[in-house]
Amino acid sequence: MVNEGLQHAPSDRRERPRREAAHATLGAANLNPFGDLHTVQHLSARLARGVRAVFEPLLRRECRTWAEPLVVQRLADYRAERPDGLTAWLPLTMASAGALPSGQALAVLDGRFVLELLDLFFGGTGAVAGDIGSEFTPAAEAMMTRLGAMLALPMQAAWEPLARIEFTPGRVEANPSLIPELDVEDAVVITRFGIAVGTAKPVFLDLLYPVAALKPHGPSLTGKVHKTAEPDPAWRNSLTRAVMDVRFEVRSVLAEPMVSLQLLMDLKAGDVIPITVGQDVPVMIGGDRLGAGTVGTSNGKAAIRLTTISNDLERDLRGGLQ
Repeated sequence: MVNEGLQHAPSDRRERPRREAAHATLGAANLNPFGDLHTVQHLSARLARGVRAVFEPLLRRECRTWAEPLVVQRLADYRAERPDGLTAWLPLTMASAGALPSGQALAVLDGRFVLELLDLFFGGTGAVAGDIGSEFTPAAEAMMTRLGAMLALPMQAAWEPLARIEFTPGRVEANPSLIPELDVEDAVVITRFGIAVGTAKPVFLDLLYPVAALKPHGPSLTGKVHKTAEPDPAWRNSLTRAVMDVRFEVRSVLAEPMVSLQLLMDLKAGDVIPITVGQDVPVMIGGDRLGAGTVGTSNGKAAIRLTTISNDLERDLRGGLQ
């Protein structure tokens, strides 16, 4: 693990320099047209749980993840703040469902952490040599692309309440200048996620969203987050009655005889396939087993008397209605 054994400071959160508020200047570009972005901060807090689900299997240990306060700044300023050393810059193409790509987000990770994940992936301990060079190996590039595909799913799920955005990972670069359609003057919304295992020093994953790509979703991003109201009792009762009227197909398999391929090929009209009906036959609803019963008749019609009910199905049905 990154910096294993190093004790973290009283706070895991990375200190980021904050600029003092300045008076607006007429004609100056506004980096953040969305206001306070409380909705995006709430989205990041939700995404932090998805980030943990991505990294815990790779690290093979439980970890803590959290979302730090977001920042809006020029990409050039963000690059200047990053420490020296190998860094993975992975573009994630952003596209609304059924629409052309609207831009590309960036996933940014420390290069040493990527190499540690690669070593763990192949069964190692996460140990990395002191000098990691200035370029990624093909295996490390493949590892970062795999990580991008794993991150795309929780990112899409986190954004779904606001906008249906699909994220597709591209080619990882050690130099962001090599990423097409990326301008250092672009304003980006920077969301940072801390990842910590035990007492080890945390590492940070940065997800950058171009302000221009988010503008089509401006009304959703500037809306306030509302707590979900309690459902109306009358509406809940009506919904319960409607659910109780849903019809299901109940079926039973009386027998499943086995025949050879030769016999199957020789079958013709009038042939008889002997079967044996057991004392209890399965009763199914869709692909789930309702229980078992005995074959008989009722009011002159073939029928099955239930002898057992599946406890798992009964628990699932009752739990779903509570």
